[in-house]
Amino acid sequence: MALSVRDVTVHYGSFAAVRGASLDLADGEVLALLGPSGSGKSTLLRAITGLEPASEGVVSWDGADLAAVPVHKRGFGLVFQDGQLFPHRDVAANIAFGLRMHGVPRAQHAKRVTELLELVGLTGFERRRVTELSGGQAQRVALARALAPEPRLLLLDEPLSGLDAGLREQLAIDLADLLRRSKITALLVTHDQEEAFTLADRVAVLDAGEIRQEGAVGSVWRRPADDAVARFLGVTTFLPGRASGGVVRTELGQFELAAAPDGPVRLGLRPHGLRVASDGVPGEVTAALHRRDHVRLLVRLATPAVETVDAVAPASSDLRAGDPVRLAPDPDGIALVSGEAG
Repeated sequence: MALSVRDVTVHYGSFAAVRGASLDLADGEVLALLGPSGSGKSTLLRAITGLEPASEGVVSWDGADLAAVPVHKRGFGLVFQDGQLFPHRDVAANIAFGLRMHGVPRAQHAKRVTELLELVGLTGFERRRVTELSGGQAQRVALARALAPEPRLLLLDEPLSGLDAGLREQLAIDLADLLRRSKITALLVTHDQEEAFTLADRVAVLDAGEIRQEGAVGSVWRRPADDAVARFLGVTTFLPGRASGGVVRTELGQFELAAAPDGPVRLGLRPHGLRVASDGVPGEVTAALHRRDHVRLLVRLATPAVETVDAVAPASSDLRAGDPVRLAPDPDGIALVSGEAG
């Protein structure tokens, strides 16, 4: 393992912002620290960089303790939410700053800057003033500057959160492609699930300063460790059921879940876990919210297991409060929260 974090705790006075955090990051892997605001993810990242002293625990690289290694000698590249570019310098000078800080000979700067601008999709922007860049372009320059000295670890702290939704989505796709093509080892901090799942190979979900679950993206999404993680990952309804042969029978119908162990189970339904259909559990719409690509519904059911559920309908639907509907399960919106009924 390249990066190892063991039992790291960070205090602000008597308050423990991070408690006993442990994780590993292998060469070429991207790990996302995912959690709501105030969960401790940025504090943990700062402790790893050396910007925040740890009260307890060890941060090491290839087995070497980094406690006595200053920030600028750890070989890490950092990209923050606002990019922190120098407004009085052009794009090339901003990127070259990273090279100069790491002692790269000046004769090598121009070639490396050209390579990096091509890597981040900004060829020809060398002399552009950073004040003339869009938000997405500025973050690309910040990324190029962080990558300039070829860091052994790239740390990204909410790098896309200051951008509008459409630009954030496109830049996330481009960044994911760049990280994988370049085989860059990276640690990402974000509160955005889509961003984490687009960029990362694995995620560590934090809540109240603790890592509640860590694992491959698909595994965490399908098997949240507890109710808190499940709710953060979009579960709005919990439903008991009984599994047999990969089929879970519940009061809302049958759900095909190959990973469900035979016996009592507990499911977590995301809003798209139930969809309006011609056949299924009957209910009555109590609220409808029109989104870009679907209609999100709140539906009252006549079942003892759950009284109301979230569901979705096609964007073209004209459903309103009081309308009758039938709901059918969609396996893509269902998580197995635990192996035992809660």
